[in-house]
Amino acid sequence: MNLRVVVADDQALVRGGFSMILRAQPDIDVVAEAGTGLQAIEAAHEHRPDVILMDIRMPELDGLEATARILTDADWPVRVLILTTFDPDEYVYQALRSGASGFVLKDIPPAELAVAVRTVAAGGALIAPSITRRLISRFAARPGVNTAVAGRLERLTDRERDIVIAVARGATNTEIAQELYVGPATVKSHVSSILTKLGLRDRAQIVVFAYESALVEPGNFDIGH
Repeated sequence: MNLRVVVADDQALVRGGFSMILRAQPDIDVVAEAGTGLQAIEAAHEHRPDVILMDIRMPELDGLEATARILTDADWPVRVLILTTFDPDEYVYQALRSGASGFVLKDIPPAELAVAVRTVAAGGALIAPSITRRLISRFAARPGVNTAVAGRLERLTDRERDIVIAVARGATNTEIAQELYVGPATVKSHVSSILTKLGLRDRAQIVVFAYESALVEPGNFDIGH
Protein backbone atom coordinates (compact mmCIF):
# COMPACT_ATOMS: atom_id res chain seq x y z
CA MET A 1 0.00 0.00 0.00
CA ASN A 2 1.11 3.56 -0.65
CA LEU A 3 2.44 5.72 2.16
CA ARG A 4 -0.19 8.12 3.44
CA VAL A 5 1.12 11.62 4.17
CA VAL A 6 -0.30 14.80 5.73
CA VAL A 7 1.46 18.08 4.92
CA ALA A 8 1.15 20.77 7.61
CA ASP A 9 2.46 24.28 6.92
CA ASP A 10 0.87 27.68 7.41
CA GLN A 11 2.11 28.98 4.04
CA ALA A 12 -0.20 27.76 1.29
CA LEU A 13 2.46 28.02 -1.40
CA VAL A 14 4.97 25.94 0.58
CA ARG A 15 2.31 23.44 1.58
CA GLY A 16 1.10 23.07 -1.98
CA GLY A 17 4.63 22.71 -3.32
CA PHE A 18 5.51 19.87 -0.98
CA SER A 19 2.21 18.17 -1.70
CA MET A 20 2.77 18.41 -5.44
CA ILE A 21 6.26 16.90 -5.15
CA LEU A 22 5.00 13.99 -3.07
CA ARG A 23 1.92 13.35 -5.19
CA ALA A 24 4.25 12.82 -8.16
CA GLN A 25 5.66 9.75 -6.40
CA PRO A 26 4.00 6.43 -7.32
CA ASP A 27 4.19 5.12 -3.74
CA ILE A 28 3.02 8.20 -1.81
CA ASP A 29 -0.47 9.61 -1.33
CA VAL A 30 -0.98 13.07 0.21
CA VAL A 31 -4.25 12.49 2.04
CA ALA A 32 -4.63 15.95 3.61
CA GLU A 33 -3.09 19.38 4.09
CA ALA A 34 -3.21 21.54 7.21
CA GLY A 35 -2.49 25.22 7.78
CA THR A 36 -2.43 25.26 11.59
CA GLY A 37 -1.33 22.99 14.40
CA LEU A 38 -4.92 22.23 15.36
CA GLN A 39 -5.76 21.36 11.76
CA ALA A 40 -2.78 19.03 11.69
CA ILE A 41 -4.12 17.20 14.74
CA GLU A 42 -7.57 16.94 13.17
CA ALA A 43 -6.11 15.67 9.88
CA ALA A 44 -4.03 13.10 11.71
CA HIS A 45 -7.00 11.65 13.56
CA GLU A 46 -9.23 11.69 10.50
CA HIS A 47 -6.80 10.22 7.97
CA ARG A 48 -4.38 8.20 10.15
CA PRO A 49 -1.34 8.93 7.97
CA ASP A 50 1.97 7.09 8.02
CA VAL A 51 3.96 10.33 7.98
CA ILE A 52 3.21 13.95 8.81
CA LEU A 53 5.39 16.74 7.41
CA MET A 54 5.09 19.30 10.20
CA ASP A 55 6.13 22.94 10.11
CA ILE A 56 7.34 24.37 13.42
CA ARG A 57 5.87 27.85 13.39
CA MET A 58 2.12 27.73 12.78
CA PRO A 59 -0.86 29.65 14.17
CA GLU A 60 -3.20 28.35 16.89
CA LEU A 61 -0.70 25.69 17.96
CA ASP A 62 2.94 25.31 16.97
CA GLY A 63 4.20 22.20 15.24
CA LEU A 64 6.16 20.93 18.23
CA GLU A 65 3.12 20.88 20.51
CA ALA A 66 0.98 19.44 17.71
CA THR A 67 3.55 16.68 17.25
CA ALA A 68 3.51 15.83 20.94
CA ARG A 69 -0.28 15.68 21.06
CA ILE A 70 -0.56 13.55 17.92
CA LEU A 71 2.03 11.02 19.02
CA THR A 72 0.65 10.82 22.54
CA ASP A 73 -2.86 10.04 21.32
CA ALA A 74 -2.10 8.00 18.20
CA ASP A 75 -3.10 4.34 18.28
CA TRP A 76 -1.42 3.68 14.92
CA PRO A 77 2.26 3.91 13.84
CA VAL A 78 2.57 7.51 12.64
CA ARG A 79 5.91 9.32 12.19
CA VAL A 80 6.51 13.08 12.17
CA LEU A 81 9.11 14.80 10.02
CA ILE A 82 9.73 18.41 11.07
CA LEU A 83 9.92 21.09 8.37
CA THR A 84 11.91 24.23 9.11
CA THR A 85 13.62 27.14 7.41
CA PHE A 86 15.84 27.60 10.44
CA ASP A 87 19.04 25.99 11.66
CA PRO A 88 17.68 22.97 13.52
CA ASP A 89 19.82 23.46 16.64
CA GLU A 90 17.26 25.68 18.31
CA TYR A 91 14.48 23.15 17.92
CA VAL A 92 15.97 19.69 17.53
CA TYR A 93 15.98 18.73 21.21
CA GLN A 94 12.40 19.82 21.81
CA ALA A 95 11.23 18.18 18.59
CA LEU A 96 12.89 14.88 19.44
CA ARG A 97 11.46 15.02 22.96
CA SER A 98 8.06 15.54 21.33
CA GLY A 99 8.59 12.34 19.36
CA ALA A 100 9.60 13.64 15.92
CA SER A 101 11.65 11.27 13.77
CA GLY A 102 13.79 13.90 12.10
CA PHE A 103 14.23 17.22 10.36
CA VAL A 104 14.23 18.52 6.81
CA LEU A 105 14.95 22.08 5.80
CA LYS A 106 12.42 23.67 3.49
CA ASP A 107 15.05 24.10 0.81
CA ILE A 108 15.52 20.33 0.57
CA PRO A 109 15.96 19.19 -3.06
CA PRO A 110 12.68 17.74 -4.38
CA ALA A 111 14.25 14.35 -5.07
CA GLU A 112 15.32 14.06 -1.43
CA LEU A 113 11.92 14.87 0.06
CA ALA A 114 10.37 11.55 -0.93
CA VAL A 115 13.45 9.74 0.33
CA ALA A 116 13.05 11.50 3.68
CA VAL A 117 9.41 10.46 3.93
CA ARG A 118 10.23 6.85 3.09
CA THR A 119 13.09 6.83 5.60
CA VAL A 120 11.02 7.89 8.59
CA ALA A 121 8.07 5.72 7.51
CA ALA A 122 10.40 2.74 7.68
CA GLY A 123 11.41 3.63 11.24
CA GLY A 124 14.63 5.45 10.43
CA ALA A 125 15.76 8.73 11.91
CA LEU A 126 16.56 11.59 9.59
CA ILE A 127 19.18 13.34 11.70
CA ALA A 128 22.53 14.08 10.11
CA PRO A 129 25.66 13.22 12.13
CA SER A 130 26.61 16.91 12.15
CA ILE A 131 23.30 17.73 13.84
CA THR A 132 23.68 15.04 16.49
CA ARG A 133 27.16 16.27 17.37
CA ARG A 134 25.97 19.87 17.73
CA LEU A 135 22.87 18.68 19.57
CA ILE A 136 24.88 16.94 22.29
CA SER A 137 27.29 19.85 22.62
CA ARG A 138 24.47 22.38 22.76
CA PHE A 139 22.70 20.60 25.58
CA ALA A 140 25.83 19.62 27.49
CA ALA A 141 24.75 22.01 30.24
CA ARG A 142 21.52 20.12 30.89
CA PRO A 143 20.40 20.30 34.54
CA GLY A 144 21.71 16.93 35.67
CA VAL A 145 21.20 13.38 34.45
CA ASN A 146 17.68 12.01 34.28
CA THR A 147 18.08 9.22 36.83
CA ALA A 148 14.93 7.41 35.73
CA VAL A 149 16.26 7.28 32.17
CA ALA A 150 19.75 6.31 33.28
CA GLY A 151 18.32 3.39 35.27
CA ARG A 152 17.02 1.85 32.06
CA LEU A 153 20.63 1.37 30.89
CA GLU A 154 20.70 -1.78 33.02
CA ARG A 155 18.37 -3.43 30.51
CA LEU A 156 21.01 -3.27 27.79
CA THR A 157 23.97 -5.53 27.08
CA ASP A 158 27.41 -4.01 26.60
CA ARG A 159 27.12 -4.47 22.83
CA GLU A 160 23.71 -2.79 22.80
CA ARG A 161 25.18 0.17 24.71
CA ASP A 162 27.90 0.46 22.08
CA ILE A 163 25.24 0.57 19.39
CA VAL A 164 23.22 3.21 21.25
CA ILE A 165 26.34 5.39 21.35
CA ALA A 166 26.91 4.88 17.65
CA VAL A 167 23.31 5.70 16.76
CA ALA A 168 23.50 8.82 18.92
CA ARG A 169 26.41 10.17 16.93
CA GLY A 170 24.56 9.58 13.67
CA ALA A 171 26.16 6.37 12.40
CA THR A 172 24.20 4.21 9.95
CA ASN A 173 23.76 0.46 10.40
CA THR A 174 26.42 -0.14 7.75
CA GLU A 175 28.90 2.17 9.49
CA ILE A 176 28.19 0.56 12.86
CA ALA A 177 28.67 -2.90 11.35
CA GLN A 178 32.06 -1.90 9.98
CA GLU A 179 33.21 -0.45 13.30
CA LEU A 180 32.05 -3.44 15.33
CA TYR A 181 33.05 -6.07 12.74
CA VAL A 182 29.58 -7.57 12.46
CA GLY A 183 27.03 -7.78 9.68
CA PRO A 184 24.44 -5.02 9.04
CA ALA A 185 21.66 -7.54 9.75
CA THR A 186 23.15 -8.12 13.20
CA VAL A 187 23.18 -4.39 13.89
CA LYS A 188 19.58 -4.11 12.72
CA SER A 189 18.61 -6.91 15.09
CA HIS A 190 20.39 -5.18 17.98
CA VAL A 191 18.63 -1.87 17.21
CA SER A 192 15.25 -3.63 17.25
CA SER A 193 16.13 -5.23 20.59
CA ILE A 194 17.17 -1.84 22.00
CA LEU A 195 13.90 -0.23 20.92
CA THR A 196 11.92 -3.05 22.53
CA LYS A 197 13.88 -3.10 25.80
CA LEU A 198 13.72 0.68 26.25
CA GLY A 199 10.17 1.13 24.97
CA LEU A 200 11.29 3.57 22.29
CA ARG A 201 9.64 4.36 18.96
CA ASP A 202 12.62 4.77 16.61
CA ARG A 203 16.27 5.75 16.22
CA ALA A 204 15.51 9.40 16.94
CA GLN A 205 14.37 8.48 20.43
CA ILE A 206 17.57 6.46 20.90
CA VAL A 207 19.48 9.73 20.36
CA VAL A 208 17.46 11.43 23.10
CA PHE A 209 17.92 8.48 25.44
CA ALA A 210 21.68 8.40 24.86
CA TYR A 211 22.38 11.84 26.23
CA GLU A 212 19.56 12.02 28.79
CA SER A 213 21.01 8.89 30.38
CA ALA A 214 24.54 10.37 30.11
CA LEU A 215 25.66 7.33 28.13
CA VAL A 216 26.97 9.81 25.56
CA GLU A 217 28.96 12.75 26.86
CA PRO A 218 29.79 15.90 24.89
CA GLY A 219 32.95 15.50 22.88
CA ASN A 220 33.05 11.73 23.24
CA PHE A 221 31.65 9.84 20.29
CA ASP A 222 33.88 6.76 20.31
CA ILE A 223 32.21 3.37 20.47
CA GLY A 224 33.06 1.56 23.67
CA HIS A 225 33.82 4.72 25.70
